[in-house]
Amino acid sequence: MEFEWDQDKAQANLRLHGVSFELAKTVFRDVFAVERMDDREDYGERRFILIGMAAGHMIVFVVYTERGDCIRIISARRTTQHEEEDYFQQNS
Repeated sequence: MEFEWDQDKAQANLRLHGVSFELAKTVFRDVFAVERMDDREDYGERRFILIGMAAGHMIVFVVYTERGDCIRIISARRTTQHEEEDYFQQNS
């Protein structure tokens, strides 16, 4: 699985949310990750939300899109308490 992202966006995301895109890509290895379409807005492209366990046992909320065979990470942050509860509830 290949990943890409905008380097400036990745640095801004790390400053704002404290989650690196390098860490975010480890969420894609979580077989219990919860995925859904990101339909919060019309972004002009199909976006997805993935909530899962990242390396270091942190639950992370990742927004991404697919560009060919590559996954482009758009943003990543720690989950809210409600999102974390949903993750564990769907995996119990």
